[in-house]
Amino acid sequence: MVRYLLFDSRCNGNHFLILIKSTYNFEEGELLLFDKPLGWTSFDLVNKVRYLIKQHLGIKKIKVGHAGTLDPLATGLMVICVGRMTKKINELTQDSKEYEGQIELGAWTPSYDGETAVEKTCSFENITKEHVVEAAASFIGKQEQIPPIFSAKKVNGVRAYKLAREGKDIAMRKNAIEIFEFEILSYEAPIISCSIHCSKGTYIRSIANDFGERLNNLGTLIGLNRTKSGAFELEQALSIDQFETVLADLKK
Repeated sequence: MVRYLLFDSRCNGNHFLILIKSTYNFEEGELLLFDKPLGWTSFDLVNKVRYLIKQHLGIKKIKVGHAGTLDPLATGLMVICVGRMTKKINELTQDSKEYEGQIELGAWTPSYDGETAVEKTCSFENITKEHVVEAAASFIGKQEQIPPIFSAKKVNGVRAYKLAREGKDIAMRKNAIEIFEFEILSYEAPIISCSIHCSKGTYIRSIANDFGERLNNLGTLIGLNRTKSGAFELEQALSIDQFETVLADLKK
């Protein structure tokens, strides 16, 4: 008999009731949706899910992986594959993603976000909402993007962020990406709130940096939340605490 747990979840200020199956076969394969906490790496979340499954269910070894990285300073939806479902990771990684973020004009950091300190500032007083909307529209379509040097991209077999933290010069290769939608939700100078629908491999931090450049200004990403990955939505995701409740219920 399959039982279900009902969770009252909050997303973007709204409440959602999530009906979660409480009978799983993790070794055969399961797909799980999580709301990644702020400050956690994607690896942290994968490790935590693996640890909880092994601890609560007495499983000695289990494969766990994710279908799309999120930076530590980003929150939101992560698709986690367990057991034989990990064979679907490459397929799921191809899905487009949707984000809501905040870009601060007039400030720049080497990581394009809050991981590193602000090194440059400039005035933003001459930038209007019309300028911001026009700049957003210029991003629509296929293009090449340079990833941040503080990223997990490998350069000669080494993670770029490791080289960047050592102060080494790095030449990042351009990636082919596509921006499907770029909506400006609000502009309260110097903060731009926006939503972006993009292809896999898109770095929103790079968009923040490039956005500043297109306004002859500076831009830094100060907040990011993934709201959708393929057909999966953040409203369907569990917190780690809710997942622990699911695992505890499986033991009853």
